[in-house]
Amino acid sequence: MKFLDQAKIFMRSGNGGAGCVSFRREKYIEYGGPDGGDGGRGGDVWVECVDGLNTLIDYRYQQHFKAETGIHGMGKNRTGADGGDVTLKVPVGTQVLEEDNETVVADLTEVGQKVLLLKGGNGGFGNAHFKSSVNQAPRRANPGLVGEEKWIWLRLKLIADAGLVGLPNAGKSTFLATVSAAKPKIADYPFTTLHPNLGIVQIDGNSFAMADIPGLIEGAHEGTGLGDRFLGHVERTRVLLHLVDGSSVEDPGEAYRVVRGELEAYGHGLAEKPEIVALSKCDALTDELIEEQSASLEAACGQKPLILSSASGHNVDRALRMIMRAIDKDKQDSANEVPSKEQEGWHP
Repeated sequence: MKFLDQAKIFMRSGNGGAGCVSFRREKYIEYGGPDGGDGGRGGDVWVECVDGLNTLIDYRYQQHFKAETGIHGMGKNRTGADGGDVTLKVPVGTQVLEEDNETVVADLTEVGQKVLLLKGGNGGFGNAHFKSSVNQAPRRANPGLVGEEKWIWLRLKLIADAGLVGLPNAGKSTFLATVSAAKPKIADYPFTTLHPNLGIVQIDGNSFAMADIPGLIEGAHEGTGLGDRFLGHVERTRVLLHLVDGSSVEDPGEAYRVVRGELEAYGHGLAEKPEIVALSKCDALTDELIEEQSASLEAACGQKPLILSSASGHNVDRALRMIMRAIDKDKQDSANEVPSKEQEGWHP
């Protein structure tokens, strides 16, 4: 299945049905009076977060969604049926944005969330509604209200606990393939990964989701390379694992600073997230070179980097345990930030 994380669609709610002008006409009933029914409501447009989807590929082939028009009212005081609703089914982590692709309308992060996007038009009143003591035979009815329409963007941001960042060919996809059942494309050239990948990692009886995004290069926030559009998939993560290739990078410290600069330029809190720094592909390095590269990286990041090799498995479990501890700590901090009702006390 092709991965699609952004789609622009047109949606329109249904028009309301028109009211009816009708009079009761039966034998032996001289003054039957008005009996025109009201029109039905137009259908609404909803967006719902459902399980079992992980891409917006369904909106690649259909971009127009229109709810049904309400049925017109009829004689004998018959009200028209309401128009059918349209429900856009999206995966967890989908954002709904206005046509400017910046204003967020809804952020769907849990299965079962449902948000009304457009409301259908009300049905018009039939002539029975206008009957009064001074106007017992009204010959007027209202048309139904017109529905709403607009273009919107759907943007998917993967829900993951940990994210992998680094330059192209830093070993991110290899690490994900080693620790999970995910099968990302792996090759010895840059930009092998063209779209994000998601894997479920298990360690010590615990599990968490990990996202791998295409590599960043200098100027990504200006559109260089694949740009920074995929950074949205690690916005929701609790911790970042920053991999720096020790085998092909002359200055690991500079490689680290390039990626950090792109994270800061992107914003959205990525630069403030907890970060674990690792020197990858250490199986291809000598002990002396590992020490030299590690010192350069430590001077740039301010912490002792983890020496890692996905191919040999060196320190892989240790990296996963560090990630798991960071996730648990972030969860605990988030829980402490929400005051309980006892702490809040009673307020009139």
